[in-house]
Amino acid sequence: MSPGPVVVQPVESGRDLADFIALPKRLYRGRKGYVAPLDLERKEMLSRKKNPYFQHAEGELFVARRAGEVVGRISAQFCRLHQEKYRDDTGHFGWLDSIDDINVMRALAGASEGWLKAHGAKRILGPFSFSSNEETGLLVDGFDATPMLMMPYHLPHQGTLIEACGFTKARDLLSYTVDQATYHAVGSNRMLDKVQSDGRIRLRSLDMKNYKPDLAALLQVFNDAWSDNWEMVPFAQPEIEAAAASMKPLIDLDLVVIAEIDNEVAGMLVCLPNLLEAVRDLDGGLLPFGFAKLLWRLKRKTLKTARVPLMGIRRKYHGTLTGAALLPLMFHRLKGPFFARGLEQVELGWILEDNLPMRRVLEGIGAKVYKTHRVYRKAIA
Repeated sequence: MSPGPVVVQPVESGRDLADFIALPKRLYRGRKGYVAPLDLERKEMLSRKKNPYFQHAEGELFVARRAGEVVGRISAQFCRLHQEKYRDDTGHFGWLDSIDDINVMRALAGASEGWLKAHGAKRILGPFSFSSNEETGLLVDGFDATPMLMMPYHLPHQGTLIEACGFTKARDLLSYTVDQATYHAVGSNRMLDKVQSDGRIRLRSLDMKNYKPDLAALLQVFNDAWSDNWEMVPFAQPEIEAAAASMKPLIDLDLVVIAEIDNEVAGMLVCLPNLLEAVRDLDGGLLPFGFAKLLWRLKRKTLKTARVPLMGIRRKYHGTLTGAALLPLMFHRLKGPFFARGLEQVELGWILEDNLPMRRVLEGIGAKVYKTHRVYRKAIA
């Protein structure tokens, strides 16, 4: 007996949105590598009113159902900032989750491609939820690795299915892990001493009295440092302001390193406590007692895992001795707090597979690749 047709429809109601958000919990609950993010945070990311991405983009969410049961979800989005920079008529898809059924994946991909074609796109790239500055890629390796904030989770069948729909690999993004047993200083002591003795260079943390301008400066360094990277679209000012607000509750001053040269921010490294560890038993909810649990866990600083989502050096220092030493110097500065906080694991990523200079720095401190997320592409017929 046929299981029935797959029906893909836009998310139009509150019930549709709830189904869209709930699907991954049903698909992945109980998996070692998965912890449900907070529903409230998902709603804000998906909100056209609250997510500043939609100030320069259009998008649509889709839910796939069969016999009334939700069996998949996907988004389609077209970013004007991406088009202004690359002029390549590329649209994006994201928020991809599906049961292990090729018919479901074909229906989802078809809905996303159709929406993008109607908006003038000639090729599709993703998954991005929603942009390259948010959750990126389909997990293709590391399914049992530690769940981390801002990192998407998938099961092996989803890569197989999306490839069966004609999508091919565009690029792999690597996540590294380092722990207390493997973390060591990088670079020669002589090199570090030489750079540290340069009176123009100063290392500091965030100034919470000037938090917004300080973090804005860090994100501007990020925009500059990664501006030549594949598919990079810079943070727009509203996105900088939103990122500053969302990260503030997670900031641990000892885990943020700012490098200044001649009083200008030249490099930065931001390590955030792993929010997913703090919400691991909440199943995405904050009521009735989840919010109190979350605040208590963050306040006590008892989390054992963390992630570095932001790091970089201004482009003008790329290829210079000073630039080559800044990241090792910042990692050297982070080592003390890493041990003092009792952190057992720090994730560093994403890193493009062909970003060999950055990979050498991370491997130099003892970090190893433990997750791979893949970005796929396809021409739209």
